[in-house]
Amino acid sequence: MPLTNFGAILNFAEKVEQDDMEFYRKASSTAAAEPYRLLFDMFVSEGKKNISLVQRTRRENVTEMILEPIRDFVRDGYQLRVENADSLDGTAILTAAVALENRAIRYYGDAAEKIRALPEVSRALKTLAKKRTKRLGQIENLSA
Repeated sequence: MPLTNFGAILNFAEKVEQDDMEFYRKASSTAAAEPYRLLFDMFVSEGKKNISLVQRTRRENVTEMILEPIRDFVRDGYQLRVENADSLDGTAILTAAVALENRAIRYYGDAAEKIRALPEVSRALKTLAKKRTKRLGQIENLSA
């Protein structure tokens, strides 16, 4: 499905954050992820802040949302199915978490580039990419 405008890009960003929060919430409650519980709980908390940032960006830039069409940007490459965290072992949970973070970083970076005509929106997406890059580093440190 194409992401053809400002609203579609931010709606998908919000869905990415919600889906990832749900994964981390479920993972945090599993015995396999006990060693990662504090980190995953922090990711859930950060996810709520990220959603707030997306929603605030949408509200503050709503007047520009109709003006900028987006071309050649589809969500298919950014949709990711991961197993239910309840059925995964610790290694598989970390592998899924790395995939989620990589997907988010790629989406936010690509979306920021596509919407660079709206600098405030592009900056917000780049901020989300930086946050997710930091999270990826934290996950990779766990598996090292």
